[in-house]
Amino acid sequence: MNEQAVVLINAFEVPNGADESFLAGWERAHDFLLSQPGYRSSQLHKSVELGADFRYVNVAVWDSEDAFRAATSRPEFRDISTVY
Repeated sequence: MNEQAVVLINAFEVPNGADESFLAGWERAHDFLLSQPGYRSSQLHKSVELGADFRYVNVAVWDSEDAFRAATSRPEFRDISTVY
């Protein structure tokens, strides 16, 4: 069965002053996901509004929802993602 790509959007609340820690965690997660089956791409976007509730938004593309769920349910990913 040929499934269409799945686009996932995750919004992150990052407290003022926590950008560096958040970005380091996001990079670790991104590096892990690069090696996972079904992962296509992701882009992290930052709001230009200083008071925005969700200052960062990640847009990721996967082959399928199953591929996304398999990758993000791995213990290695859970360990990384709890940091940010």
